[in-house]
Amino acid sequence: MTIPDNDINGLEFILRPVGVVKSKITEPTFLPFGDQDAEERMKKAKARHQRTQKMVSAVVIDPNLDGILTGIEDFSHILVLYWPHKIPEEERNLRQVHPMGCKDISLKGIFATRSPARPNPVLISVVRLVGRKENVLRVQGLEALDGSPVIDIKPFTGLYDAPENASFPQWLEKLHAEMAAD
Repeated sequence: MTIPDNDINGLEFILRPVGVVKSKITEPTFLPFGDQDAEERMKKAKARHQRTQKMVSAVVIDPNLDGILTGIEDFSHILVLYWPHKIPEEERNLRQVHPMGCKDISLKGIFATRSPARPNPVLISVVRLVGRKENVLRVQGLEALDGSPVIDIKPFTGLYDAPENASFPQWLEKLHAEMAAD
């Protein structure tokens, strides 16, 4: 099935940030288009992942959006959608990558990965909501860089966000096991 030109060509829209991330992470661990050795990438990614899982960051919501956070503190976890602002626009033309830079995993389409280098680099993280004070959410486990624009916040709900019988490819299960290993 093809998409008629008039359905998507020329269609544009504007996203305005609703907030910003304040984090100790200031630089990307690795970028999918870098020259860094795959083993070194994995080592850095694993260390950052393990550090980040314990780290508490702030998501500062625009104070002009009065009332927008009402009730969010009733949830243990939230989804943070953000823009990876340090991915150069010219690098968003990637179509395939080796997941996590691992050359032993065959090339996968960008949409089959969580790579930040995508046509529209909208990233999402499920994080633990530690607390809220006015327009500031304290969250644990957010891998966003300091200064990342926040596009949206959604509550994590098991009904919609954790489908029954979800399956994952073997290469992803292997990567998850490597990331979790000590």
